[in-house]
Amino acid sequence: MDEGYLARLGTLLEQYDVPAAFWVNIQLTFWAGLLALALGTVLAVMRISPVASLRALGAGYVTVLRNTPLTIILVFCTLGLWGQLGVTLSSDFTSNFFRLAVLGLAVYHAAFVCEALRSGVNTVPVGQAEAARALGLRFSQSARLVILPQAFRGAVAPLGNVLIALIKNSTVAAVASVAETSGLMRQMIEFRPDVVLGIFLVFALGYVVVVVPVGLATTALSRRLAVAR
Repeated sequence: MDEGYLARLGTLLEQYDVPAAFWVNIQLTFWAGLLALALGTVLAVMRISPVASLRALGAGYVTVLRNTPLTIILVFCTLGLWGQLGVTLSSDFTSNFFRLAVLGLAVYHAAFVCEALRSGVNTVPVGQAEAARALGLRFSQSARLVILPQAFRGAVAPLGNVLIALIKNSTVAAVASVAETSGLMRQMIEFRPDVVLGIFLVFALGYVVVVVPVGLATTALSRRLAVAR
């Protein structure tokens, strides 16, 4: 890249607020991650429940959502929930689409959170659950006090992978009319196609800066919380 190319790229970056677009993706990831963790935990409990109907319901949710493209889910949230059914999550137009995107991202990734936690449940020795039952604990009590705390420790790495996938998948929120990085990148390329390579490198580097620390942190946390067998 010559000086003229870098000058044109620098001028373009001054016209568009790239950090603000990344901040939108980070907010989408944060709120969708919290909601997906809560819903995924409930689904994981359902999948290990002694009640057959709950196991079937949890398995059905995971099977359907994991095999449905995220784009379709987000389009349904906007055109289906809001456009056809009139579901409104905020009186503000922009906030409403943001929250619908958070909902779509959360219900999709909850299925992956569920499977990550179920892999963590598999690391819990069977004797732990049997001991809980011997003490007279109900399933809900043994799951809350015995199984899930250990399952979370064993599922740190898989949950970290889900979080990284959520960060990258948050770019799909553009189909829900949320002004985030993929939409801004498209606008910049349409405005200045002569610096498309530079634009790509800027956004790629931005995601490296966001994703790599998450991967390193979850790997270190997983090693620290690992239970010696």
